[in-house]
Amino acid sequence: MTNLRLLASLLAFGLLAPAVHAQRETAPAGVQNYTRVDATVACAGATPVETLPELKKSGFAAVINFQTREEQGARIDEAMATAAKVGLRYIYLPHRTPTAEVAAAFLKAVSDPANQPVYIHCASGNRVAAMWLIKRVKLDGWDADRAMKEAEALGLRSAGLKQFALDYVSTPR
Repeated sequence: MTNLRLLASLLAFGLLAPAVHAQRETAPAGVQNYTRVDATVACAGATPVETLPELKKSGFAAVINFQTREEQGARIDEAMATAAKVGLRYIYLPHRTPTAEVAAAFLKAVSDPANQPVYIHCASGNRVAAMWLIKRVKLDGWDADRAMKEAEALGLRSAGLKQFALDYVSTPR
């Protein structure tokens, strides 16, 4: 059986993990918990300002950052200035505890073709994975269980973030 037919069979029978589309590539310098989910998005944890030019060279059009200004190493103003200098759109959606407004703003930003490919990060990847779960259900039509498995593979560990994401996707909006 060819590799392509084998892969198709495994996918058809659900024998591969939900994050099967994640591309294994080297993380940009200094980036933690990096996963290239597909051609239009990468999810990560802490991302140094010095990495932004590399992200632009790698083809990213936008950065979505969930870190708050108070977080260690966040350097938000410097990141915004650097992103503007290298030609990256910088979408700042800071939160420690998510809100419906942040989730709605994220869904709008991540679905805008002008922002793709998009690089999404926070400090650890936990908030990113929670928002990604919401995107998978609300925009991609995944069921919550499948989206949760992928989000956990991306780094979703917080019980509070899991509950927020599940509550958000179960509420009609």
